Amino acid sequence: MARIAAVLDLCRAPRGRALARGVLLAAIVGAAAGFLSQSYGAPVMLLALLIGMALHGVAEKSDCAPGLGFASQTLLRWGVALMGLRLSFQDVSVLGWGPVLAVLGLVLATLGAGVLLSYLFGRRKAFGLLAGGSVAICGASAALAITSVLPRREDREADTLLVITGVTLLSTLAMILYPVLFRALAFSPTETAFLIGATIHDVAQVAGAGHSVSAEVGVLAVFVKMLRVALLPVVLLFVALALGGAGDGRRGLPWFLVVFLALAGLGHLDILPAALVAQLVTLSQACLVMAIAALGLRTDLGGLLEVDRRYIAMLVLLTLFLLALAMGFVRLIGL
Repeated sequence: MARIAAVLDLCRAPRGRALARGVLLAAIVGAAAGFLSQSYGAPVMLLALLIGMALHGVAEKSDCAPGLGFASQTLLRWGVALMGLRLSFQDVSVLGWGPVLAVLGLVLATLGAGVLLSYLFGRRKAFGLLAGGSVAICGASAALAITSVLPRREDREADTLLVITGVTLLSTLAMILYPVLFRALAFSPTETAFLIGATIHDVAQVAGAGHSVSAEVGVLAVFVKMLRVALLPVVLLFVALALGGAGDGRRGLPWFLVVFLALAGLGHLDILPAALVAQLVTLSQACLVMAIAALGLRTDLGGLLEVDRRYIAMLVLLTLFLLALAMGFVRLIGL
């Protein structure tokens, strides 16, 4: 009873009401996207993103920021974690060890390309590792994590914001364009899942792009993405050793990756009631749709386009480099 009372007190507090309003707004956008998806057969994730972006001005003028932040971050992580129940080890066996090793190679190559481009663009190696790591691993989340282990500088926050803005814009565009590109190039569903998971920066956009193709492609794409996320501690340690970083960021595995793998194992053992699994899968889908809606509501396209074009060009080159390498692997090796 004491815990319930504490939750009610939080909801009555100003921040609690703002949190609730933001989550409710994301839920309304998600519900609208779900209705339109069922009515017209369009991808629900894409609709949630587009409706959210169209309503950014409304969200910006209201006191919804805490709730939208909660929906786009915490609900996203829970949605991804619960997707582990939908991952079949038979699906994973379709990929084999080749793509796993390919993901490692893609991450290392993108990091190296980031360092090289930083010299060509007149920036320090630290900026190259920051940009390359954000493209190679998981976008804005990786940028924040890598910043935490870089040596402290006055312009570090500005660099981090620039990279976060750039990869967010590119990841959003990739979510919309990549499924169309891969379909036009006649990649199979398994190849499409690998390419989406191996090339799009943020987890939310990977889930959105994958599910815009099919539920199976979405689950497999997120698994490939989790392979990239799992390399984050290794990259952080490498950056810290290479630059003597004095940051205070955490270097452990993200909790949602651990839960994702644990639930995948439970699902494989088939010990959970089928009804419970079905409800959790539905909850996972709802969390992801709300997270995508919140992401759209928080996205200011005008602000994204105001960043330094030279460094956006650097992030674009890194993104295209990663895409070309991944497609080259699939064309040469196949899945």
